[in-house]
Amino acid sequence: MRAIFLHDTRTGKVLPVAPAAPGRVRIYACGPTVYGRIHVGNARPFVVFSLLKRFLVHEGYSVTFVANITDINDKIYAAAHQQGIDSEQLAAEMTAAYFADTDALELGRPDHEPLASETIGPIIELIERLIERGHAYPSNGDVYFAVRSYPEYGELSHRDVDQMDQGEGIAGAERKRDPLDFALWKGHKSDEDTAWDSPWGRGRPGWHIECSAMAEQLLGVDFEIHGGGSDLIFPHHENEAAQTRAARAAPLARLWMHNGMVRLQSEKMAKSVGNVFVLHDALATYGRDALLMYFCGGHYHQPIEFDDERMAEARARVGRIREAARGLVSGASPAWSAPFRERFFDALANDFNTPRALAAVFEWVREANRGEAGTVGDADLREMLGVLGLENLLAPDATQAPADVLELRDARERARGEREWAQADRLREQLRSRGWEIRDGPGGPELLPIT
Repeated sequence: MRAIFLHDTRTGKVLPVAPAAPGRVRIYACGPTVYGRIHVGNARPFVVFSLLKRFLVHEGYSVTFVANITDINDKIYAAAHQQGIDSEQLAAEMTAAYFADTDALELGRPDHEPLASETIGPIIELIERLIERGHAYPSNGDVYFAVRSYPEYGELSHRDVDQMDQGEGIAGAERKRDPLDFALWKGHKSDEDTAWDSPWGRGRPGWHIECSAMAEQLLGVDFEIHGGGSDLIFPHHENEAAQTRAARAAPLARLWMHNGMVRLQSEKMAKSVGNVFVLHDALATYGRDALLMYFCGGHYHQPIEFDDERMAEARARVGRIREAARGLVSGASPAWSAPFRERFFDALANDFNTPRALAAVFEWVREANRGEAGTVGDADLREMLGVLGLENLLAPDATQAPADVLELRDARERARGEREWAQADRLREQLRSRGWEIRDGPGGPELLPIT
């Protein structure tokens, strides 16, 4: 079983994944807060950790992957109020949309996708334990974590405690003993349409305690990998790490793995900024395969830019593999293939370096193209692409053009038939911008993906 190394945010080092039980890896990745359709940035952690699971399973590990859904949150209340509907209705509708949008990525579902609203009991029990151990205190219907009671606070984000801002604003500030403290339980407010009974009165959980409880309920503590976007390091993951260790005298996770942000025009893609490209639109515009290729083209730990140019590059890469697939046969790959295959899996084992792994894939493709068509077996390429969720590129029907591309082809043929050459040329360029070229032959026009 190959050793796997990943970048750990807490230590700042690339560390080996160290299973608590031999061959078992547990992963918890923070999922979306369901107050709107998810955007491409929200999709990145779903893709990164889904593919990480695929790789670990390929290497022989038994993997449990949990990705939560936050369906109790201030943002949901605000969005529901703005739309004039109940927060539960909005959360349910956006949860269904999230499932549909991520299903379209065709990477399978996480093993568990818990809802905060279905974890109230474990949340209350965890808060009670923090109060018993002197790390939390009730205050007029709220409960707060006492940050200074936990000396290691700040170890994940590497921030000076006195310079931290929990981002909770001034609401409830008079009930805190220290401005640094953060809410574990929030007393019910008149403009909130959901609430649950607790020892401190009716109310709802704070954001951070939700994930600690959901993770512990399904994976226990001291599990192998906690993941999410780098924007969650502080305060969300810092608070998760602190409250769980303070309550259980054990770490929540052994290794903290964070993916970089997706940026649109050099700014983090975020609903609050308004510079978002929602996932279902991206899938319709660029296609599932190009989107996965785009994500794999950037190292998970680094930010990546999202724009038409980069998506065109991703689409061209998809086309190169599809073109090569036409000359392959089903079966074992030649002896020259083994070093490329090893480089691919070594790249993933060394901090899940998907760009380096893709480089090995395209080296393999170049070598295969040098051989005689119909003589190179596809087994190793199929294995590599399978880990990245792209094995479908080898399917015989993988070159079927989408409906809008077929419409452009037909429109070009009509223009040619009417001798409108300038219009025909413009339509050819539109096809090229969509990643397809058209070849005119005696049997009529043939569409081919650009390689």
